[in-house]
Amino acid sequence: MGSLYILVFGTVQGVFFRSETQNLAKKLGLVGWVKNNKDGSVEIMASGERKTLEKLLEWCYHGPAGAKVTEIEFRWMEFEEKFDEFKIII
Repeated sequence: MGSLYILVFGTVQGVFFRSETQNLAKKLGLVGWVKNNKDGSVEIMASGERKTLEKLLEWCYHGPAGAKVTEIEFRWMEFEEKFDEFKIII
């Protein structure tokens, strides 16, 4: 178990990036959150099994249809048990 912080840049707002991230995270059994940032990026914090976190990270490199990801920053972290679901933060 672990946690993964991801910051996604490019055309990632207004293309359902948050909702598709939430759908995938729930399907993978991950918990955490996703939110839009004022600078146009999308920020993600997810916790769960390493292999499923890797699937989420891989997906973030292209995102949903309409997204144009130009850059990803991420860091692996110790497992954080403070989440009980995966939600969109507004």
